[in-house]
Amino acid sequence: MGKRIRVCFVLEGSYPYITGGVSSWVHDLIQGMPEIDFVLFSISPGKDQTLKYELPENVVEHRDLVLSSIKKSKTKIKGKVKPLKLIRKMHQDFRTSARTDLGELVSHIPEGSYLYDEAVKSDIGWEMLGEANVKNNPMYPFTDYFWAWRSAHNMIFTILGAQPPEADIYHSVSTGYAGLIALAAKIRYGKPFLLTEHGLYHKEREMELRKAQFIQGYQRDMWIKIYNSLSRMAYQQSDISTSLFEYNRRIQISLGAGEDTALVIPNGIDVEKFSSVQREEREGFHVGLVGRVVPIKDIKTFITMSRMVHEHVKEARFYCIGPTDEDEAYFEDCQRMVESFNLSDVFFFTGRQNVLEYYSFLDVVLLTSVREAQPLVILEAYSAGVPVVSTKVGNVPEMLDYDDRFLASSKDAEKLAWNVKWIKNHPDEMTLINVKNKEKVKKLYNKKDLYSTYQKLYTDLLEN
Repeated sequence: MGKRIRVCFVLEGSYPYITGGVSSWVHDLIQGMPEIDFVLFSISPGKDQTLKYELPENVVEHRDLVLSSIKKSKTKIKGKVKPLKLIRKMHQDFRTSARTDLGELVSHIPEGSYLYDEAVKSDIGWEMLGEANVKNNPMYPFTDYFWAWRSAHNMIFTILGAQPPEADIYHSVSTGYAGLIALAAKIRYGKPFLLTEHGLYHKEREMELRKAQFIQGYQRDMWIKIYNSLSRMAYQQSDISTSLFEYNRRIQISLGAGEDTALVIPNGIDVEKFSSVQREEREGFHVGLVGRVVPIKDIKTFITMSRMVHEHVKEARFYCIGPTDEDEAYFEDCQRMVESFNLSDVFFFTGRQNVLEYYSFLDVVLLTSVREAQPLVILEAYSAGVPVVSTKVGNVPEMLDYDDRFLASSKDAEKLAWNVKWIKNHPDEMTLINVKNKEKVKKLYNKKDLYSTYQKLYTDLLEN
């Protein structure tokens, strides 16, 4: 028997601490390939987070890297001036969008070392910080710039000195800090770096930054440049990059991914599991949203749509099916909104549930997100025989056949409500469409195909 392949998943803000599409994808992939050993290297904002998943038996190791704490070097950095000069060169590359080769920098930063003290306390580090302040921050106090710089570089220096588990392949499920760890591991150990993206990390971070009121202009620009540059480095230097659909692949290529090494691998679901749902008619008209109660899912637009539908369809009932504990302030806002619309008797926050039970009687599934990639919930609903109405995000228009009867712009509650009412008023036509959608998922989005595709990728990476 040959040696088992050992794959390190590098994860940022997702599995195994956060539920959602990306985490479910990772969990399913690990379970679907029991002949491969997986190790997890998760990047976390704080200590002692609660596991949201029971780790499969073939997860043989799990390490957690906490970004919020200030580290102390376990290994001394020799020739401290050189890495600081290379850091300065890296920032120049960030500003000009030039290719950033991390090889020499990583070679000067051994694992277990932490460059922050040298960067702040050394003469060259302080000089570099002062120059950057004068150039980038002429309108604001130096203290503002220092703390913004400290926050950004504390995380980068923590990543560059991180000690990931030993593995044959480093598989990052995003660019950003996870991609930087996988890239550093590739340089240090000479192991392949496989990058998988569901959404576009740098675009998602930019959207969050532009919405954040507490981040001032120069700080926002600094963070956006950092995230764009981290993504560019990952695309340029990964051995293979995968995306869920062609549009995202073209963006990866425009930022440096290779034409021949950038692949499209669609999501997949357990077709047998979801297609086995026994549909049962239930009195009334039932509309559900399956997802976390967080701003990116735009639950407030779902609530507004519910009010509009209920004005014309009094028997309608609405279900928000998913965890409510990830953003408690947002959840409380949503609850107040339901109460203010007098929907408390017909709108239900269910918390975490077995979605199969809801797919058995829902008449429509809604997706109101402001950002998605290739949502699994659409595939699940289709496979169970439930129609979907969604905002035009990510690959959703293609998944819904560009059919305007089921699509609306983000935050367009009125059009979403119109679509829901159209489905209710055209049951015969929807019966035919549901059959077609179910067959499409079976043909194009079977999870078993996903397992074999990634297993072949792992094997090919080790043989090349």
